[in-house]
Amino acid sequence: MTRPRLGFLGVGWIGRHRMEAMLGSDAITVAAISDALPDNSAQAGALAPGAVQLDDIDALLDQVLDGIVIATPSALHAEQSIRALDRGIAVFCQKPLGRSRAEVAAVIDAARRADRLLGVDLSYRGTAGMRAIRERIQAGELGHVHAIDLVFHNAYGPDKPWFYDPLLSGGGCVMDLGVHLIDVALWMLDFPEVESIEADLFCRGQPLADRSAQVEDLGLATIRLAGGTVVRIACSWHLPAGQDAVISADFYGSAAGASFRNENGSFYDFSADLLRGTRRERLTEPGDAWGGQMATLWAQQLARSNRYDPDCEKLIALAAIIDGIYEAAART
Repeated sequence: MTRPRLGFLGVGWIGRHRMEAMLGSDAITVAAISDALPDNSAQAGALAPGAVQLDDIDALLDQVLDGIVIATPSALHAEQSIRALDRGIAVFCQKPLGRSRAEVAAVIDAARRADRLLGVDLSYRGTAGMRAIRERIQAGELGHVHAIDLVFHNAYGPDKPWFYDPLLSGGGCVMDLGVHLIDVALWMLDFPEVESIEADLFCRGQPLADRSAQVEDLGLATIRLAGGTVVRIACSWHLPAGQDAVISADFYGSAAGASFRNENGSFYDFSADLLRGTRRERLTEPGDAWGGQMATLWAQQLARSNRYDPDCEKLIALAAIIDGIYEAAART
């Protein structure tokens, strides 16, 4: 298969950005577009004037498609992914794939049953800095990585109301931002088993009391992995961070360390360094176009084969940790 025909479901800013990245790589043909907001569809249509504009997922799934890119509210991800897979259409979905381990597992079961490719936009894997650090870890340059500190503070928070509705979002900043931090930690170490989780969640400065009525705006967690690695994460919305965002990842090994940082409060510009004692070696500079990297890689894989890739089963471990954070916080 070459230049797979894709449908795009949800073409707000993220959906359009992923479409633009895929088009820029010459990896796809945009066959169809659907969004609940006509203005979103019109803007996406300007990027792909040959695509048919459709009203809903039913019409989209009736098209002749090789794959579908889903960028809708989180509550819809699992159901929409399963519907597409059941029609034999490969799926690339925004995170989170589901609001719980059970939802994620159901999507993976559908992909396996349909023998179709499934991908999720865990986009920070696509940054040059994270890729460079992973190469050093995999090559053994850091030695045994025994501690990882990960931070993602968004001083603004989401601007769409559904993020703050527990039923629609499945959770707050942990579901929105923490998912990236946890994924990076697991991905760096090839997804080791989890031994224990401790967590504290807050809403407006108070411990999160009722997940059915509130979502957390600050999440803190300690995750202990098999092999002795301790992972600490902190993520938030609306925290007085003194800048737009604080995004960092520090990896401490027995032989060296590595550090990933956003530049000047940016959500988009990152640098990475290798650390040896008091010395710092620059690995990557800001400016790489990473936002659509995972989408483009999925499209290129789809062009080679639309068959099921068992690597997606690692998404269950990611979802299980998020469930575990909410369960641990409820016990404190």
